[in-house]
Amino acid sequence: MPANFKPFDKEEWLRLEKKADELRRLTVKTAVWGGSGHIGGAMSAMDAMTILYHRFMKLDVNNPEMEDRDRFVLSKGHAAVGYAPVIVDFGFMPEEELHIFNLTGAKIGMHLDCNKVRGVDCSTGSLGHGISLAVGFALAGRVKGIDYMNYVITGDGELNEGSNWEAAMSAAQFKLSNVVVLADVNKCMIDGRVDDEMKVEPVDKKFEAFGFNVIRIDGHNMKELNDAIEAAVKNHQNGGDKPTAIVMDTFKGAGIDFMEDNYLWHYGSLDEAMVEKATASLDKYYKARCERAQQEA
Repeated sequence: MPANFKPFDKEEWLRLEKKADELRRLTVKTAVWGGSGHIGGAMSAMDAMTILYHRFMKLDVNNPEMEDRDRFVLSKGHAAVGYAPVIVDFGFMPEEELHIFNLTGAKIGMHLDCNKVRGVDCSTGSLGHGISLAVGFALAGRVKGIDYMNYVITGDGELNEGSNWEAAMSAAQFKLSNVVVLADVNKCMIDGRVDDEMKVEPVDKKFEAFGFNVIRIDGHNMKELNDAIEAAVKNHQNGGDKPTAIVMDTFKGAGIDFMEDNYLWHYGSLDEAMVEKATASLDKYYKARCERAQQEA
């Protein structure tokens, strides 16, 4: 957890856009290498994972068990087809592991196993457990007298699970200001639109009612992500007594036009023609995002 923040200037914004673009493309490759993956939700969460790993989180590739490292939980753990590239690109695992993603004998599977994948703080499986894990990490740090941030990415489909809200009550009850929940609200889940299956909106008002500081943002805008996470960290550093929820409005399959906002791409595979279309779409997406950074920074 940095005591001071580097300026979020045009150079920094463009650096993060470049890294997010690289990770989106590596996610597509990973889905191809593995034959399939939960690519839609991986793309909607990629900007948040990029800025956490490449601007905010205190980590050491050479010492992944460092006691005062910041913790990260991908509660929507099936989106590992995107999280695995983040871990590999950061240097925790060799890229060759992605080439056999989820295949027999692979260390990196559809859900990341912390006993096999360096740099992963906890394994995931059934949905709804991530906030509880972050609460546990935070309480453990308090008992040990070690200070670190605990970030968890959940999804609006996952927020159907009641266990999330039990954990939210605990985070507020114990005044865990170093717990930051990033809700990836892409409005789609495996069976359809979230509103059609089990409406969870207004997500921001719900977290507010559970005792969180709440910030709602465009989850694909690096400046808004930066400002929200920076506010959450400063809230903790300045002695705040509330956890923070960052509600991110996103799009399933962001960056790939034929996937975007389409629940049918919750999970899928890509043939050669689809990869070509996805690459062309990502080219346009990256260009547009860099243009926005140039104009708004």
